[in-house]
Amino acid sequence: MLGAVNVDFESELWLWEARKTESWVFVSLPVGASDVIRERTEGLRRGFGSVRVKASIGTSHWMTSIFPGGGEGAYVLPVKKAVRQAQKLDVGDVATVSVELIL
Repeated sequence: MLGAVNVDFESELWLWEARKTESWVFVSLPVGASDVIRERTEGLRRGFGSVRVKASIGTSHWMTSIFPGGGEGAYVLPVKKAVRQAQKLDVGDVATVSVELIL
């Protein structure tokens, strides 16, 4: 059985340029952690290479997926509007994030 993969990191919130008008906001996981996730999830990834996770920022916790595509091989985590509002975060702010893989 695979050991748990938990990643705690700080990252700046950024807006997906292709969907500016739709407010798709993300944080990028560290490249090293993304490499570990890729190794641990070989054969388990879902559509678009996504991986199911439990995510936390401050007092907000939610289930979502991370996706490849953050540059240099990093996974990206979408941060929904309700979380950004609850934690008083906006694009350009730095958030402390926790991600746990759901395997």
